[in-house]
Amino acid sequence: MKKKALSLVLASAMVVSLAACGNSSDAPANDAPAAAPAETQAAPETEAASAETAAPETEAASAETVMADGKIALVTDVGTIDDESFNQATWEGVQQFGDANGIEYTYYQPTEDSTEERINQIDLAVAEGATVVVLPGYLFGETLSEVQSTYPDVNFIAVDVSEGDMKAPIESNAYACTFSEEQAGYLAGYAAVKDGYTKLGFLGGMAVPAVIRYGYGYVQGIDAAAQELGVDVEVKYTYGGQFYGDANITAKMESWYSEGTEIVFACGGGIYTSALEAALNYDGMIIGVDVDQYSVGEGNDYNPVLTSAMKGLTATVVDKLEGCFTGQWDSFGGQVENLGLADGDYLGLPTDGASWAFKTFTQDEYEEVLTGIKDGSIVISNDTDNQPEVSEGVSVSYID
Repeated sequence: MKKKALSLVLASAMVVSLAACGNSSDAPANDAPAAAPAETQAAPETEAASAETAAPETEAASAETVMADGKIALVTDVGTIDDESFNQATWEGVQQFGDANGIEYTYYQPTEDSTEERINQIDLAVAEGATVVVLPGYLFGETLSEVQSTYPDVNFIAVDVSEGDMKAPIESNAYACTFSEEQAGYLAGYAAVKDGYTKLGFLGGMAVPAVIRYGYGYVQGIDAAAQELGVDVEVKYTYGGQFYGDANITAKMESWYSEGTEIVFACGGGIYTSALEAALNYDGMIIGVDVDQYSVGEGNDYNPVLTSAMKGLTATVVDKLEGCFTGQWDSFGGQVENLGLADGDYLGLPTDGASWAFKTFTQDEYEEVLTGIKDGSIVISNDTDNQPEVSEGVSVSYID
């Protein structure tokens, strides 16, 4: 798959010390004893990072800034590092920073979906010298609550983990963030209707807050565009209950397309594979998620990926690793942040090259709605407990 590298300005000259990345430049390296070993894999060479919305450019470290010695580990959730979605995007952030700065890195993949096994892999990572551990996904909330105390000299960067996911307050050696997915979902839904689609679908993975925010934002964007254009729109909405595709989900998507659905927002890790397969069988379209997924549609008679609702996973990981390894941990350590468009370009649609596949929706129109979200003139609800209200002419069918 062709991917476009995401650039970030980093220091041109940094002095390497023997200190571990921590709350100060002379924090001691962790020497925790090895836990029961769990099998891990060598870090493979993966393709360059997807064209993804970039976090705000951080100030480049000066030549006087001390680059801490250390090792980065990433522990995957239930997915893999080549899932063309969440895990891959965070892993590419680790790769990008490590390669640019000569920092050793590797990844660990749990053998089962359990907090115990995720902790086992973190134990192994620390025993093998990891001083910074990246944790992608809400499943790490309970895990982070425990390991942050077990390893006070290790820094933890948890992406898509909220305070509600954790069982204890975040400590100074940990950082967690979530994203305002409803904003990216809104942009995708708005753009699709503006481009002429009136029969839309939403296929979520598991009904967790991030997926729900994407979906409810999508519905709100659809509704706004339908009101502007004065058109009637139909939306089918469902969750697959998992983050991977299978024959049953493909069959459901095929029934949607055969009944007239034109485009489906496939939101939830590898579940897009079912929507993609069904779309190709019925000349339909899909919307990708988290990263620019245009490449997953290449190699067919046509590319069914219209656009992708993205969040800056790769750039956020790079940004926080840079802060960690340049002695800036204190500026964000101990925080749980929610990152939205008011904070920077953390979310959006891909605008480069073939990834902009709209026929009538223009980039000027996109920039206009993007500005409205940033300045607050467009208000998008992030309520995950209540289905969004829609105007007359917009019909949403929530399907079990």
